Amino acid sequence: MDIIRRIHEKMADEQLLFIFRGDITEKNSLPLLTLLENEMKDDSYGITGRKRLFMFVLESLQNIVKHGTRLDRGMMPLVAYSKAGEGYRVVTANVIAGDHVENLRKRLEQVNNLDVQGIRELYKKILMNTEFSEKGGAGLGLIEMAVKTGNRLDFDFRPAGDNLSYFILSKTVDSSGMGVHDGSPQTPLNGDSVVQIEKMMAENNIYMIWSGHVSQGIGEEVLSITESRLSEKDAGTNLKRRVFNIMVEMLENVSKYNVGKDDEKEFGMPVVVLRFENGRYIITTANLVLNEKIDELNEKLDIINSMNSRELKDLFFTSLTNQPIDTDSTGNLGLVSMARRSGSKLDYDFMKINDRYSFFKLTVKAGELSD
Repeated sequence: MDIIRRIHEKMADEQLLFIFRGDITEKNSLPLLTLLENEMKDDSYGITGRKRLFMFVLESLQNIVKHGTRLDRGMMPLVAYSKAGEGYRVVTANVIAGDHVENLRKRLEQVNNLDVQGIRELYKKILMNTEFSEKGGAGLGLIEMAVKTGNRLDFDFRPAGDNLSYFILSKTVDSSGMGVHDGSPQTPLNGDSVVQIEKMMAENNIYMIWSGHVSQGIGEEVLSITESRLSEKDAGTNLKRRVFNIMVEMLENVSKYNVGKDDEKEFGMPVVVLRFENGRYIITTANLVLNEKIDELNEKLDIINSMNSRELKDLFFTSLTNQPIDTDSTGNLGLVSMARRSGSKLDYDFMKINDRYSFFKLTVKAGELSD
């Protein structure tokens, strides 16, 4: 099965909005946070709930930055957001030293067996302990998460190599930002799905997936995450500029064919997939389009793909000249610009959903990682 179709089905089945796989740093933490914040704003999620969940995610990311074990290869840190009824679920995962597992498990189980007041008392007690800042120590940050969002943190540990473990932490909150658990015994978190997602992304060189309505705020944070990733890869200035401009055009293309949130929720959310493969930066978007527009779109793409660089340049300026000055749409310009900037053909496909809609998949390769 095509990887984009697999991703689309996985995201839909588990109501996943966003997955990031890669190093978590101080630089990319902010766009990872504000991406979720923008989604909650679009979802009319209450301000109190946003603040509570924002603080939980912040603490989770800082926990990875401070205490994660970096590997040159193998399993990588992962951040995932998903819908959960009227609230959200946040999952983080990172590699830790195996000798920290038992102490961490004990601390988490202690937190999960306490009520809200008990957690607050434990939190104050640990604050008085000057040794809590040692790596793998008392886990003050984890307890602070429980204090802010309720009294349970779901977790799992999976093998990740010699004396290493993949620590998976999950929190589900309601519309007020409070944890949905009440302290009663719960079925332990099964990390199989998280491990499967990490493996799928690793095998396909994927570092980010977004599956949801693409608003202006969401697009800006996707671009910020892309910029951070390119900096980590030591991409040259020319490549950064090309990738940025192609991303803008592709997100604009998704917005251009927007069919509305209600139909997206019923028939399929847009998907944005970003990856590095064989030294090339690859961007894929997939979104619903009306079946009646496919023939016209197919014809445009075939014409663009038949042209050389000189012909694309001429078509670009012809389209620019003929575009009405009072329109916000880029018309043909976006597709032509993608082809010109990437220097490669536009790879596309249409997957029929029903008699009204198809899923339009577009992939653009942005070039070698060199200036």
